[in-house]
Amino acid sequence: MNLDDLISEYAGIEERLADPSVHADQVLARKLGKRYAELRPIVETHREMASTQDDLAAARELAGEDAAFAAEAEELEKRRESLEERLRRLLVPRDPSDSKDVILQVKAGEGGEESALFAGDLLRMYLRYAERVGWKTEVIDSHPSDLGGYKDVTVAVKARGSAGEGAWTRLKYEGGVHRVQRVPATESQGRIHTSAVGVLVTPEAEDVDVQVEPNDLRIDVYRSSGPGGQSVNTTDSAVRITHLPTGVVVSCQNEKSQLQNKEQALRILRSRLLAMAQEEADAAASAERKSQVRTVDRSERVRTYNYPENRISDHRVGYKAYNLDQVLDGDLHNVTQALVDADMERRLAEAQKS
Repeated sequence: MNLDDLISEYAGIEERLADPSVHADQVLARKLGKRYAELRPIVETHREMASTQDDLAAARELAGEDAAFAAEAEELEKRRESLEERLRRLLVPRDPSDSKDVILQVKAGEGGEESALFAGDLLRMYLRYAERVGWKTEVIDSHPSDLGGYKDVTVAVKARGSAGEGAWTRLKYEGGVHRVQRVPATESQGRIHTSAVGVLVTPEAEDVDVQVEPNDLRIDVYRSSGPGGQSVNTTDSAVRITHLPTGVVVSCQNEKSQLQNKEQALRILRSRLLAMAQEEADAAASAERKSQVRTVDRSERVRTYNYPENRISDHRVGYKAYNLDQVLDGDLHNVTQALVDADMERRLAEAQKS
């Protein structure tokens, strides 16, 4: 759609949202609200640019009579160029999932207990980062390790801000294999080891996004377990759901009741089915998903955390910084911003070609 079409769409949505009858359908009202929030920055920037253009024309006209207007025209020209660049970036086709929240899974891989400990460190990093930016987090499922790490942990991250900006906007870049280089707590001779942890990020699906038929599910129940495999519950409250058409398997054991675990497992299942559907519908999205976890070994790394040098490196965009301690404490903004910027440049280049 061109700019005029988007402005027209925005005006139409604004008119519909002013109609009380629209809000009787909460699904429709929520959908319109999200689209309205997505279009608002485009429309507001266009209006500001048009106003600046008018002011610039007036300043140029008066510059011949008063030198002060020449200086003002120069400043307005710089502002017009800045707004033009902002609008150009806003008009680049966005990821359709950017308004969504996420389900994030951290899974230990190569490295045994040390990998599980680092999985716990990554979980803490994401929870701290979410706290810094004002997001809400909820641990949906976890499988602790013997020494206090995690074999596998799944957390939901929900943004509280604008409906147009979901947690997916930044956390989608976290998917992949994260490699750590450090002296493990289990190492008695002080040697540096390399371990790997896998991170899988999927947009959280709403009920209207994915329809799951009960007949397509096989549901098994079992007793939940803790570190070392010991039973932590005397009832069969843990739930494993298999989606028969796709073979996707999801389990959940964190809640005390079977019903609660089933609901949480369905929540994870819907997000994974949504990601699969998007991959099939969009070849570009498929290419991005392939960069996430397939096998958790050290060769398919997207990022390295080097403790002896206090260095963090993202291998996809060449980002490198020596503040690993701060990053692990949740200061993840510069790392994710480098990936956001690189993705924007790619999208701009693709838009210019088309």
